[in-house]
Amino acid sequence: MSGRIRVLIWYRCPPDKLDSFIETFHAISTQLAGVPGLLRSDLLQARREEGSVVLMSEWESAEAFATWEASARHRPTGAPLREYADTSRPYQFELYQILATRTANRPSPGHFPASSWTATTTTTTRTRRRDV
Repeated sequence: MSGRIRVLIWYRCPPDKLDSFIETFHAISTQLAGVPGLLRSDLLQARREEGSVVLMSEWESAEAFATWEASARHRPTGAPLREYADTSRPYQFELYQILATRTANRPSPGHFPASSWTATTTTTTRTRRRDV
């Protein structure tokens, strides 16, 4: 499998612990700086479902993620967030192959010419894993 992937990990975080959760995310992100293949990590909060938080990371490839996942650093690095894993889901995390990307290059607010959008396409693969 080649091409960029995104890994989504679902968590349940009580509102009174959200600030601590975010601090832990930042501490882990600092530890992950320089991990080969890791392009970015975003922490997302659901707008409609209180307590639902998703960690989305983007990787150069599934192989890069698999190498990280098999490393000795993987489990200890993510351990501080494990207590928040959303166990109500059949899978606590999933890997998604990026099929297409559209980005807007807007010259000015409110101006969206069709030529300002670009798209890329890659092959489809989705992998599910049960534990983080």
